[in-house]
Amino acid sequence: MSSNKIEKVNKTKKIAILFLIIFLFLTILIISIFKTISDNRRLPTLQSAKKELSVRGNVISADNFKIASSKKLYKASIDTRHLDKSKTELFLQLFSIYSNIPYKKLKQKLKKMKKPGNLVLSYNIDSRTAKNLKELAFKLRKLKVFIPRKVKDGKILRGLSVGESGEKRLFSYEDTLTPVIGYISKYEEKGKTKVKGIKGLEKSYNKVLNESKDGILKGNRDVLSYISFDKNSIIKKRVDGAMLKLNIPLKLQKNNELTLDMYKKKLGADEIIVSVMDSKTGKILTLASSNRFNPEKIKQTDIPSLNVNAIEYQFEPGSVIKPVSIALVMDKNRIKRNELFFAHNTKGKANKKGEFPKGRYKLGRFTIKDDHRFKKHYLTLDDVVIYSSNIGTLQLAQRLSGPEFYEGMKRFGFTRKTGIDLPYEKKGRMPKVWQFAAGDKEKKDNVFKATVSYGQGMTSTFMQVMKAYTVFSNEGYIATPRVVSHLIHDGNKYKAYDQEPEQIITKKTANEIKRMLIKTVDEGTGKAAQMDGLEIGGKTGTAQIARRGKYLKKYISSFFGFVNDGENSYTIGVTVMNPISTGKYWYYHYASWSAVPVFKEITQNLIKLNYLKPKNDIISENK
Repeated sequence: MSSNKIEKVNKTKKIAILFLIIFLFLTILIISIFKTISDNRRLPTLQSAKKELSVRGNVISADNFKIASSKKLYKASIDTRHLDKSKTELFLQLFSIYSNIPYKKLKQKLKKMKKPGNLVLSYNIDSRTAKNLKELAFKLRKLKVFIPRKVKDGKILRGLSVGESGEKRLFSYEDTLTPVIGYISKYEEKGKTKVKGIKGLEKSYNKVLNESKDGILKGNRDVLSYISFDKNSIIKKRVDGAMLKLNIPLKLQKNNELTLDMYKKKLGADEIIVSVMDSKTGKILTLASSNRFNPEKIKQTDIPSLNVNAIEYQFEPGSVIKPVSIALVMDKNRIKRNELFFAHNTKGKANKKGEFPKGRYKLGRFTIKDDHRFKKHYLTLDDVVIYSSNIGTLQLAQRLSGPEFYEGMKRFGFTRKTGIDLPYEKKGRMPKVWQFAAGDKEKKDNVFKATVSYGQGMTSTFMQVMKAYTVFSNEGYIATPRVVSHLIHDGNKYKAYDQEPEQIITKKTANEIKRMLIKTVDEGTGKAAQMDGLEIGGKTGTAQIARRGKYLKKYISSFFGFVNDGENSYTIGVTVMNPISTGKYWYYHYASWSAVPVFKEITQNLIKLNYLKPKNDIISENK
């Protein structure tokens, strides 16, 4: 074979081998690409998603102060397997500076770890500190404080992690508006700390306060791992729980609480309860107790103060019930005009002041007495109310049948819940209808009607009496007490309630009782409540505390009434639990010396903060 032919064959072989090598490389490349596509890989996703934790709704006063609110908490954690041991001190020092957590505390946490792994450095980090720690996390990566670890499919690096851990409930004004505002407890949900109401408004509105939705941000991430938004991104805004807007203004509530603190000390009382309510709408402007607590720091000694005694404590209300009983009789037209009532005070001689002995009324085996002496043997209806005659009141109550008296008391709200928007409300107790009806056919006096007519032999709550008294300055209509004005959720406003007023007695009867209650303040047991320029009426009541069927030498003194200035009309109630009843100030257990002065002070607070404006024409009218 010639040299030219040999050279040609060699050249062809070289080209073929070259093509074969190229084909082999291409085949390997294609196989490699296909394998890479089909295999599971640990590649960082091009998309990023972030959740924004929603929180419980706020409670806002009528004058726009934040009473209760929630703030987000963050947790900071590290995986100690990634922490470079040689740079542990550097990490602890920097983290302590950024978080304001003591260095020693952090070092102790690290030492306590039995084996390497995830370590939570703090669950209680606020949003500002969390932001600073996120900046620190970036700096720590640059300083190589954390090192990658080998895993099955490659390497991973986990540095300082900062994320939402839940929420914390804040009560900005500590014990203000307690126990009405209530308190909360914590629970875990999907690894986050949430809160729920246990008492007070926090409990009664728990569901709407917690009706929230977390926010979601989802989209493609940029080179710095931030989400960059486009038309394909998902944005769902965070919706927090409903906000409660109260009828109670903080300034008025605080002033009234300070008044109660002062009088509790002066009167040596166990507790003083006060409420101010709009007589027509039922809006509560104040519901205050002298016994309060800080919901964020409840102590063992606070336990007796956790209940809202205005609705949970049941007691014999005493003489404050007399206007209710008389109104029931009057509404049935069973009192004659200018009628006189025998005081049953003829036994014994008059004293130097010309006052006859206290009346004694025999009812079966019971003897019922009056607390006041009178200069006459017969009393007008005004005298019965003004001077709080038990004997006059019980004689009137006998004019009603058992069912009439029973149903009348129920209509005024006794043995029924008031409808106030607070939990655990008690109903009080009263004799059964058949007990009231005993003797009706024979037209005999009934001891149950007698005692209940002046507030004994029954129990009620403070708020039940408050509700009943709205009738007298509201033309016979009863108002349902309400603490919350409205709710705001996701930008929408909702009514907290919608209830039609109910007429209990006629306008004529209501106005007549109102007139007598005003006269009680002008001439009778409520004199200490008088103030120029205001129409003030009310009734005192002093009742002994009963335990296990026996009366103790302890008293509950009350004064319930109303204050009007021609434009505004408020029902106000004061109850003093167990004031001093012995020693130098033994007379403090009488309502005229305890509850009435508190009532007047509360009225002055209403004037000071412009909720009442005394008028000159009312001065002349009263005088």
